[in-house]
Parts: sequence; C-alpha cells; structure tokens
Amino acid sequence: MRKDEVRFRVLEKLVTEDPPLRLTLLLALIKFDRFEWAIEKATELGAGTIVPVEAARSENGLERAAVKRMDRWRRIARESSQQSRRARLPEIRPPIAFAEALGGAGGCRYFLDESDGVPLLAAVSGKRAAQDEVHLLVGPEGGWTDAERDCAVQAGWTRIWLGPAILRAETAAIAAMAVLANAWLEPR
Repeated sequence: MRKDEVRFRVLEKLVTEDPPLRLTLLLALIKFDRFEWAIEKATELGAGTIVPVEAARSENGLERAAVKRMDRWRRIARESSQQSRRARLPEIRPPIAFAEALGGAGGCRYFLDESDGVPLLAAVSGKRAAQDEVHLLVGPEGGWTDAERDCAVQAGWTRIWLGPAILRAETAAIAAMAVLANAWLEPR
C-alpha cells in the first residue's frame, strides 16, 4: 500500500450459490429493532426481496418512519449479504399497504397465520421447480384481523401455519423461510 496505490492479491476464491428459490418476504411493519433483525436473518436465508407491509395491527406511524429507515435497512442487508457470502443483495422496497401486498404477487403465495391454516410442510409437499417464485406474507404482533385473513384467502393466497406455538412476527418469518428454503433444496 502506498499513498496513491493499493494492491490486492486474491488468496482464495469463494464459491457462491444462488438460493434454491426466488423468495419475497412481505413482513408487516413491527418494531424497528425486530424488523431490522428480520432483515438480517432473511438476507442470510436468501430472500431476494423484502417488503414492509402496513397491516391493520401495525403500530401507527411506522409506515412514515420506515421511509426514513430505508438506507439503514439496505446497509443491514448489504452487511448480512457479505457475511453469508451472497452474490446478490436483496431488494429492500418501501412500505406498501396490505391490499397492495395481496395483489402484486405471483407464483407460490403463502399467508402465514398464527391461528389456522395448512401446516407449512404439507403446503409445500407438491412439485417444486428450481427458482420458483415464492411469496411469504407474515403478519404483525397481535396477528392478522379476520378481514385481512378473508382478503388473503379471496386473493388466492394459501393460508399456512407453523403449529400451535405463538411466535413473534420476526421469529415466525425466519422459521417459515428456513422451511421454504429447505423444501426447495435439491439433494446432493
């Protein structure tokens, strides 16, 4: 290293693999420290896109404050991508309304509900293809309202659950993502 020059030598080339599916996490806005933890872990698990969603039970004002956090969230995703040796950063999108979250997704669409639904493993037991597009919608602390549940089902989302334990929103999101990512892995 000199004043006007820095030289590097490659010691080892690191292999990166693309995630087995294209996963979009649509996570209801929750307290920012927990939301940021979810961004970090979702990035490590291979989320391609992370979208904050304004749900009926999201705390008031979080959607406005979230816009100011976008740079911080992208930095968290970048650092987590480096740690997990991802070749691509996840896209962190601005917050959207619940109705918009329901309408924009294609592919496999899973609505995580703490009260009922098809067990997640049963929901993914059918044929899967490499690089399927999967959307996972996870609710806020306090869960979804009955109206939100009805709208999701009417919009064609598969209502899934992780069992009888009541998990924090960020824990549920990461647990479901881990199961989904594993379900799409090819045997080695």
